[in-house]
Amino acid sequence: MTEKPVDEILDRLEARSSQRASPGSAIGLEPSWRRDPFTMLIATVLSQRTRDECTWIASEKLFAKYPTPQALMSAPEESIAAAIGAVNFHKGKARAIKEIARIIHEEHDGIVPSDIDGLMALPMVGRKTANCVLAYAFEKDAICVDTHVHRISNRIGLVCSSSPDSTEEQLREVVPRPRWRSVNELMVRFGQEICTPLRPKHEQCPIREFCDTFSRENDRNGC
Repeated sequence: MTEKPVDEILDRLEARSSQRASPGSAIGLEPSWRRDPFTMLIATVLSQRTRDECTWIASEKLFAKYPTPQALMSAPEESIAAAIGAVNFHKGKARAIKEIARIIHEEHDGIVPSDIDGLMALPMVGRKTANCVLAYAFEKDAICVDTHVHRISNRIGLVCSSSPDSTEEQLREVVPRPRWRSVNELMVRFGQEICTPLRPKHEQCPIREFCDTFSRENDRNGC
């Protein structure tokens, strides 16, 4: 695996589009609740295995009724499930986010933990979700590795890994720390629009000259 010009790659992805991703955001829309740690945490849980547009709909409905930990923990589980019906696994997520709200209200005085261990102690909060909250809500240096970041980083050759956790570890070594937070918001949009799971659009890709996958495919085609 050859060393890649990481800053150049991120610069080109940034120049490609002014739109930035965040959990629960719809294309072209900035969530009003994005910078609030509690609503950002809940929206990120809702976003798991769910399309962006569906997360947006569910989050908007939920926070219109239950915007605080106390309000959400006191809400009937059936009402929560109905509000977030647009997301996948909405019944299980309703139970989890109600419990998250209770823990934050009763055990953390209504304040969302701002460290990865405290976040990962909450129901349905794994490393990816925790890092997204740290990066997007608390603006801390963190790399949120979702399916897009994992796929693209390996395709390009920034990392060589078989798991998101390993991808995160390797990205922390090759990406300059001041740019850690930008990795997710740039690569998610790029993965949705250009570097798609089945058929990457090489002809539209601004970083193909740095991409190992593109180079291998060209070699096979005799280019």
